Amino acid sequence: MTLLHRAEARAVVVTAVHGRHAHLQRQRAALRTSTHPPLRHVVVAMADPQVSAQLDAAGPDDDVAPDTQVLSIARSSGRLPLAAARNMGAGQALKDLTGAEDLLIFLDVDCIPDPELIRAYLQAAQQRPEDLLCGPVAYLPKLPAEKLDVASAQQLASWAAPHPARPAPEPGEIITGGEHALFWSLSFAVRRDVWEHIGGFDEAYTGYGAEDTDFSWRARARGVELTWVGGARAYHQHHPVSRPPVEHLPDILRNGRIFADRWGHWPMQGWLEEFKRLGLIRRVGEHWVAAAPAAETPSGSSA
Repeated sequence: MTLLHRAEARAVVVTAVHGRHAHLQRQRAALRTSTHPPLRHVVVAMADPQVSAQLDAAGPDDDVAPDTQVLSIARSSGRLPLAAARNMGAGQALKDLTGAEDLLIFLDVDCIPDPELIRAYLQAAQQRPEDLLCGPVAYLPKLPAEKLDVASAQQLASWAAPHPARPAPEPGEIITGGEHALFWSLSFAVRRDVWEHIGGFDEAYTGYGAEDTDFSWRARARGVELTWVGGARAYHQHHPVSRPPVEHLPDILRNGRIFADRWGHWPMQGWLEEFKRLGLIRRVGEHWVAAAPAAETPSGSSA
């Protein structure tokens, strides 16, 4: 009598990157410690020809890192094509992920995955195969590079602070029926069927903002539940940010209008209120527009 053994589920990690090369190296160093290593790491370089050279110069320790494929994508009308980059990475990953239980895992380049992240996502997918899975991301303070480079997962966990507005389940805990408004694209996972059911990211969104909110809204519209996976932890590396992100105002207005025309309300309400307070935008009917010529949305569309 021949016993048929079910093949072990596999995962491919997809990371879109522009700059942040040190962050990418730390992410790869963490992937080397995974208790369930990924089959491959697909890195999509957005208008960044230095990524391949950076990985080639990683050193001998990188020999035990997961197999890496670097893809390249150009800007779209001068803007970074984050939605298209994720779709490109997923398309490449799915060439290898032929099993029904295999998993696409998306990690922001700033995220250092916990050694248990991949295993936790795979185990959660066994319980919730039709869901959009999200792992908690905790934020690291500003730390010296030499300290961060050698930190263990336990040290990272002790330094990092959970996001105050999102669930932070404990390892082994799974929270189903999550609010789609709290989805974030820093760390999430889906099986092929779920990815194809949602339809990937809408490439009409280019530059900063709204593409991930649109993704979660389409998931909700298609009946895909959101589940938080406590063991799939990641640690977000510190980097300077603008509050509000004034440099991204044209993108926010452009992408926000695409979203509002589709879903009936504007995303990123907190930023919009801040821009209004600063006198940078004004309301015209159902839409927000720039209040000064310097902040007008650039012409052209990738839709």
